[in-house]
Amino acid sequence: MALRSNTSLIHALHRASQVAEDRFTRELGDFDITPRQLAVLAVIDAHDGPSQTDIVVETGIDRSTLADIVRRLVKRGLVSRKRAKNDVRAYAVKLTSDGSRVLATAMPVLARVEAELLEALPVKKRVELVGLLEDLTGKHARPEA
Repeated sequence: MALRSNTSLIHALHRASQVAEDRFTRELGDFDITPRQLAVLAVIDAHDGPSQTDIVVETGIDRSTLADIVRRLVKRGLVSRKRAKNDVRAYAVKLTSDGSRVLATAMPVLARVEAELLEALPVKKRVELVGLLEDLTGKHARPEA
């Protein structure tokens, strides 16, 4: 579907995000996890006890939102948070065994949902879309750390 002249870029991006998140939530409903929470779990898994600042830099999620996400994940028993040894002001965050299980279950679902969403585009445009979105967000992202 072509972008109509009366549709703004911001609205089109928002709608695309809604469609993607709705699809993801339907597929993974039993786990009650959002794509951003999953992104945070993936970053934690990829690093050895990252600080919340490290996660902000890696994900682009603002500090206050990330703090709320981490609080929720701690409350659900998916991550643990302890003071960092090298900086008592910072927290080191680690996955719990439940967090690892949720991540291992959710990542294939995420990959399947993303593949299904991208099926609406010709193969060449799929890679182009992701690259363009990365360019857009990278150029206009606020420095957080």
